[in-house]
Amino acid sequence: MISIMDSRILDANSECLGVPVKSLMESAGKALAEIIDSECTGRTLIICGNGNNGGDGYTAAKFCKKDVTVASFKKPKSPLCIEASNNIEYMPYEDVKLTDYDLIVDCVLGTGVEGNLRPEYTEYISSVNQAGIKVISCDVPTGFGTETLVKSDITVTFHDIKEGMSQDNCGKIIVADIGIPVDAVETVNAGDFLRYPKSKKDSHKGQNGRLLIIGGGPYIGAPVSSALSALRAGVDLVTIATPKTSFAPIASMSPAYMVKQLTSDVLCMDDIPLILKMSKNVDAVLIGPGLGLDEKTIDAVRELVQRLEIPTVIDADGITAIANNIPRNKDLIFTPHSRELKRLIDNPSDQSLYDFCSLYGTVVRKGPVDIIYCSSKSRKNHTGCPAMTVGGTGDVLSGIIAGLRSKGMDSFDAACLGTHICGLAGERAFSEHSYGMTSVDVTNEIGHVLKERLHD
Repeated sequence: MISIMDSRILDANSECLGVPVKSLMESAGKALAEIIDSECTGRTLIICGNGNNGGDGYTAAKFCKKDVTVASFKKPKSPLCIEASNNIEYMPYEDVKLTDYDLIVDCVLGTGVEGNLRPEYTEYISSVNQAGIKVISCDVPTGFGTETLVKSDITVTFHDIKEGMSQDNCGKIIVADIGIPVDAVETVNAGDFLRYPKSKKDSHKGQNGRLLIIGGGPYIGAPVSSALSALRAGVDLVTIATPKTSFAPIASMSPAYMVKQLTSDVLCMDDIPLILKMSKNVDAVLIGPGLGLDEKTIDAVRELVQRLEIPTVIDADGITAIANNIPRNKDLIFTPHSRELKRLIDNPSDQSLYDFCSLYGTVVRKGPVDIIYCSSKSRKNHTGCPAMTVGGTGDVLSGIIAGLRSKGMDSFDAACLGTHICGLAGERAFSEHSYGMTSVDVTNEIGHVLKERLHD
């Protein structure tokens, strides 16, 4: 079962892999035509909308072996719908008498419906439902996702069942394979940018992500890299909570983030009340960059992860600290390299990672090909370059992922898109600096990646 957003992403990722949406529409039309031919016992009417769902209907009409009548609910508008309607004879929906037909094929609205339906669509749905005629819907019944929808006897859906579909609201569900490549499902690609939570025009400071980073002490650069990367990923507010020894240098490195001084020279148990209080005013926490492995710090990390009640990304020294004391049923994301992964799981394998994630959260297995795991699935990421072995790129990655999580993405999706963005930024940095690139160069490319890949 997939979501409506998953369906849109699969279409976009298929395009990236050389299978255009036009080809998918052709396959969808053929699959729908086969069902129409098998169910047609009399006069058939295909009613097409002006988007790609309508395009599927026009395409199906082309492949039907039996005579069908095509009606246009609205004049074709999307480029693919316009192309599909070429050389197809159709009449305006207003000129149609539904009771003249024995089968209605509903291709008016697909999975892109948001908000309330306009009156013309509710009237159409009411007319179809009151006609007392057998109905086949294309992909989903018109109005699916709202309180008013076409009552279908059969729904021919594509690739997989969509979330929310059932026999009650879709009738008999037939899933048709339309040739979406396996890699469109299993590999993160450009389509995944559709998940990126863009700022609303009327939003204000803090509504687009508030992130708390717990890091520093022995090391200064790591939490700064994570903070700046989170900001470049579109987070509104980032605060670094850091021990006394690293407060002044971290505070002096950039005005872009806020810094809160902790009680001692290393993270310790005395800091927990303050951090828990701060966590009440943020959307996610990143813990680990630059913390070191003092015994006091290890104890504090374990206690914090146990008590934090918001999504938490654990990286670097945080992973080592927590490895044998991970609480269950928390919203955790781990970003380990190969040695850190072995501290979490003795013999990492696909199955052992699925088992681990079913208890503890999401894991980004960093490598030449990154693999992101949750309890039920995994996806691969192929972006990046060999020069990203330079120190600090792991902090950049954890900052991006934590930033996306604070912006409202769920943990698995934030990990997938964050890993992809980091790799693309690394590729851009490499094209400019070759093997002389640094993690700062990667951070500086994040905004350029978003500018290239996000479209209004």
